Amino acid sequence: MSEIELLLPAKDLSTGKTAINHGADAVYIGASAYGARQAAGNSLQDIDALVQYAHLYGSKVHVTVNTVLFDHELERARKLLWNLYDIGVDAVLIQDLGLLKLDIPPLTFHASTQCHNHSVERIRFLEKAGFSRAVLARETDLETVRQIYSQTNIELEAFVHGALCVCYSGQCYISRMMTGRSGNRGECAQICRTRFDLRDADGRTLIHNKHLLSLKDMCRADYLEEMMNAGIVSFKIEGRLKNESYVKNVTAFYRQRLDSVLDGHPECRRVGSGVTRFFFTPDIHKTFNREYTSYYIDGYRDSVGSISSFDTPKAIGESIGILKQINGKYLFEATGKGQQAIVNGDGLCFINADGELEGFLVNGVEGDRIIPQKPLSNFQKVKLYRNIDKNFEKILSGKTAERKIAVDIEFEELAEGVRLTLTDEDGCMVRVGENVELAPAQQPEKMSETLRTTLSKLGNTPFEARSIEIPKCTAFLRAGYINELKSKAVERLAAARITHFRPQDNPLAYSPEPLFQRADYLRNITNEAHRSVYEDFGAMEIEYGLDKTEDYAGKALMTCKYCLRYELGWCHHRIDGSKVPKDPLFLVSGRHRFRLEFDCGKCEMRIGC
Repeated sequence: MSEIELLLPAKDLSTGKTAINHGADAVYIGASAYGARQAAGNSLQDIDALVQYAHLYGSKVHVTVNTVLFDHELERARKLLWNLYDIGVDAVLIQDLGLLKLDIPPLTFHASTQCHNHSVERIRFLEKAGFSRAVLARETDLETVRQIYSQTNIELEAFVHGALCVCYSGQCYISRMMTGRSGNRGECAQICRTRFDLRDADGRTLIHNKHLLSLKDMCRADYLEEMMNAGIVSFKIEGRLKNESYVKNVTAFYRQRLDSVLDGHPECRRVGSGVTRFFFTPDIHKTFNREYTSYYIDGYRDSVGSISSFDTPKAIGESIGILKQINGKYLFEATGKGQQAIVNGDGLCFINADGELEGFLVNGVEGDRIIPQKPLSNFQKVKLYRNIDKNFEKILSGKTAERKIAVDIEFEELAEGVRLTLTDEDGCMVRVGENVELAPAQQPEKMSETLRTTLSKLGNTPFEARSIEIPKCTAFLRAGYINELKSKAVERLAAARITHFRPQDNPLAYSPEPLFQRADYLRNITNEAHRSVYEDFGAMEIEYGLDKTEDYAGKALMTCKYCLRYELGWCHHRIDGSKVPKDPLFLVSGRHRFRLEFDCGKCEMRIGC
């Protein structure tokens, strides 16, 4: 039976627990160092606590150690891997293949999406290098997933929701070049979210001061079944810097969607245990988003203009209607989902006449009139969005879910006392017995009812009773005594589950064979151990990565499936090339000018110096 995983981000211990409570089968969290989100590092103590909590529910913890490393960092990274092994983490995501050549523990290794996992050839190499799973590039379409699945034997993980990098992950060097902050080192300055001018070969400005490389957020909620049928076993949500309300809402939304898919596939089961019950209706439009795109999942291209977010890189939220400015008053006309009432404290926004995202808080509502907390810019009519839903956020601030593991309870009277047996849905079983003298109950039937009621109340524990068997009850039992016995059994069952779900050792199956003749700078080699991996796989010509050489001349600073010409309706495959601006095109930001090159055969755009 195939196991299917819903994988959520954990900024910290508390967020990780929140994701698990809301149905996550696994969470991924940054280690204390060498994670691709430098601002989301966590102590070994917190990771240990998260592992214990996750394993209680049969969920897993993946830890990110996915930056490129320099030679002097390898030993510290190696020791970190051993620490994570001792804790009992389920997998470690890495980008730097040099780690595979060190004295490392028998952990399960996943190839981070930073490894540029986008083709059959690349995934086959990672499988030979010993990885158990590859996190596919976000740009990977369904047909390519099918090809990879049919030609390799490695687990496949794919992103289904969250922020998008405009560049193939691991292939972006523009932040390092412009600011010294490297995306491959967890320090991305998000240059793609800044403003650019687009100029033609004659220096004419075609587009002025827009976020030309800023993308909408990904949402593939409608593609879960197709992705699963294509070979995806882990559905990943982006967001290791997102807050708990975001994690609650998005986890609940995808848990329900994925469970609905699994209901129609008896050959598949979810990874984690238990049933999650929600006390709210999740809505992904009500938490941070830049509007949504399915991002090439159907093939090479989405519709023209459907991927980018030229006006703003900020959260725009849900479209709720039209705002009109008449005689200094602001009148709201609801459309679609906007029938929901606007209330004091809501955050609303619109794109103003200067092309800027302008936001404001609602100070009052009188019929269809909105009273903002501050004066707004001049306009006649604008499309209105809500990016802070006060009522929804209030709901998310409370208890929004609970996750319970089914337990069968058996209570037996024995000659020498009593015995309580708990067996959970995963087959973990504990018995607690007491040698105690039993006095006969004056009303056995009532005692049996009391016993059943007391045993059924598992309160704030992770468990709920699925069945209770009491073959006979003739003795008098104090309620306090029953509760003590029950508490002891629950405590032992929780400990047994944590032990049961500790991962088995997985020694690295490193099986090199001649696959390469050359490894260029795009392989991000920054240490001698990583270099030796490519030598093992046949490479005779090897370049170091730009994080080591900083030699940007003539190099692609970004390689993107996203294409500005296509997004603007200028694709040479679609219209006569004479009708589009003359190449080369340039992106300009301050003193920096970047040349755009278009590989129409591969349908890719490259950005260089």
